[in-house]
Amino acid sequence: MLLKILIALVFLAMVASLAAGAGFLIRDGSQSRRVLVSLKIRVALAAMLLALLGYGFTLGDLAA
Repeated sequence: MLLKILIALVFLAMVASLAAGAGFLIRDGSQSRRVLVSLKIRVALAAMLLALLGYGFTLGDLAA
């Protein structure tokens, strides 16, 4: 159960990072470094999400 909550939290953090990046792009234009930082955070969160999903399927916690 804890793994599923952690996966949901990481997914929500990815969506929040996506929204923040879009806001930075609209407000600051394409010259802002905040857009790049937001992208880096989103990529790291996506890697963490894939690792958590792989871990869950390997252990059988997320089996259908």
